[in-house]
Amino acid sequence: MIFAWAVLIIIGVGLIVWGAETFAEHLGAAAVRLQVSSFALALLLAGAEPEELATAVTASLREAPAIAFGDVVGANIAICLVALGVGAWIAPLPFSKRVMHYALVGLPIGILATWFIWDGEINRPEGLLLVGLYVLYVTIIWWLERRPPALGETAELAEAAEKLEQGIPDRVGRDLALVFVGFAAMVAGSVLLVEAVRQITQVEVTQTKLALSLVGFATAFELVILAWSTARRGATEAAVAGVVGSFAYNVTMTLGTATIVRPLKIIDASPLHFPLIAMLGALALIIVLASFTGYLGKKAGLILLSSYPLFLIVLLTT
Repeated sequence: MIFAWAVLIIIGVGLIVWGAETFAEHLGAAAVRLQVSSFALALLLAGAEPEELATAVTASLREAPAIAFGDVVGANIAICLVALGVGAWIAPLPFSKRVMHYALVGLPIGILATWFIWDGEINRPEGLLLVGLYVLYVTIIWWLERRPPALGETAELAEAAEKLEQGIPDRVGRDLALVFVGFAAMVAGSVLLVEAVRQITQVEVTQTKLALSLVGFATAFELVILAWSTARRGATEAAVAGVVGSFAYNVTMTLGTATIVRPLKIIDASPLHFPLIAMLGALALIIVLASFTGYLGKKAGLILLSSYPLFLIVLLTT
């Protein structure tokens, strides 16, 4: 029976990754054609990781708060250590002043989210505050740069706008249809993933550890592939910014939305304490490594990649 649920986990992850990519790609094109305001688009797409959002909200709806907490924290650790580690191992990842802004602004936001999560309970007012902090995060970056932030999937907007200027035909109806298809795939995949973890174990501590490791890595997998592919092509600053910006998105928009849907509360929050510290430490480590050279090179990549299995070993043996 466990094998069957394991197969469903794989199917769920596949649906989430494909759905997230389809959703983001075609949402940008459709929104540009429909002339939705650039600020609204930046709020929606900047650092946006819809797969984490869908999974956390599904876990909240299914009354599995341990999975929601674990997904957010585990995904952020995987984003920092694995995604950037893989990219830096393949080619130097530029870490300009612009990207450093994203990381430095994201760190205090992560600390506040850690404070909220620490006792294992987040209520709706706190969730609303987290969502508001995401809006503030994007606004601050926009103000600092005097232009939309180059986070997450916002690169899709520039590509869509360029096609529009060149007069390349782009059917809005088709893009909107694919947006809904991608969204449906994410929802279906999230339901399968969350339900599979719930069926494998009903023990809250075990659910937390599975979410921190398996679910967190699965929902962060798209960013691992993004970092790998962009590094092979000569990593762009926007791709690195997207990975770093996703950290802030997850601890604000993802966690906040899941909490607004249903307040999150677990019986024992102690299994989250080490991962929360590890999450903040992972982002701080990136900042420190990048501050010396202005980029993440192979040595930095090795440090980040070797840190992830150490995190898993400590997590699964305590």
